[in-house]
Amino acid sequence: MSTEASAARPTAIRSSSPGAPPSPGAPPAPGAPPAPDALRLGVDMGGTKIEAVVARLGHDEPQILARLRRPTEQSLGYEHILQSVAEIISAVTAEAGLGAPPPIGVGMPGSITRARRTVKNSNTRCLNGRPFREDLIARVGQPIEFANDANCFALAEARYGAARGHSLVFGVILGTGVGGGIVLGGDPAAGVHPRVWDGLQGIAGEWGHVALEPRTGPPCYCGRAGCIETFLSGPALEAEYARRTGRPRPLPEIAAAAAASPPDDAACAVIAAACALFGRAIATVINILDPEVIVLGGGVSHLPALYTDGVAAAARWVFSDELVTPIRQHQIGDSAGVLGAALLPGAAC
Repeated sequence: MSTEASAARPTAIRSSSPGAPPSPGAPPAPGAPPAPDALRLGVDMGGTKIEAVVARLGHDEPQILARLRRPTEQSLGYEHILQSVAEIISAVTAEAGLGAPPPIGVGMPGSITRARRTVKNSNTRCLNGRPFREDLIARVGQPIEFANDANCFALAEARYGAARGHSLVFGVILGTGVGGGIVLGGDPAAGVHPRVWDGLQGIAGEWGHVALEPRTGPPCYCGRAGCIETFLSGPALEAEYARRTGRPRPLPEIAAAAAASPPDDAACAVIAAACALFGRAIATVINILDPEVIVLGGGVSHLPALYTDGVAAAARWVFSDELVTPIRQHQIGDSAGVLGAALLPGAAC
């Protein structure tokens, strides 16, 4: 392991349970949520950080027993990331006081090729073309459920967050990249929980790579041009502001400048353009899928205008005389991806 890898130790964030938690097969502690009372381990592989939790699942809310984070360090390559994920699984298991990992779910960018079983479409590019899933299972030594990170976000919001109780959910991540996930809701009263729909090729919900402007749009890492991601990701909005003003500025500052008095005209123009493009893009999802609710996550989802001007723009493109689809901001926040990963064992279809 390199010096950098040795220095990147997992960092404990918090543990919500006093004392040592029970073993995976033990009865729940007093006050724990009702059945299924199952311990699960979730890993969220982000572009900048890897996060892992051990959680006790319940109908109403999960109980987080241990949580660790470490940097992804993409520049150190495939083997480093593979080892980092294996190490954080072992470390969070120990942090939770368990002798062995409970059932594991991993949320990661991209999907899997059907023929070669290697990663494709990942914006963590060193994973592409590599058998990451098989390699991690071999290194950890037990079965692991995998899903796209946007699917994990959607699953967590459907089970515990802004989409709870709905039978067809589309979850959107508007962050460093743009992605989407489809979740089919269950019936919690009957013990049937929401499940991810991956699709035949593992690309269901990949909304970020629908081309809005394939001839004139910006180039995308996927090899095409004008994808939704090239217009609506956080870096895309920041780049558009810099193009208009000659000054780089992070998205939260752009949003604050647009809301200031007097407002920054360039910031207002960037957000107005984003809302118009968001409306046209999300209307395509509504026309095809007609979900009961759409939940937005990621840094761009904090723009208030998406829920007013963006929704109004969508109404102009929906193939209906009205738009009644709720478009909501996430409730779970940064924990949605890793919690959704913990929900994967038994939730994929």
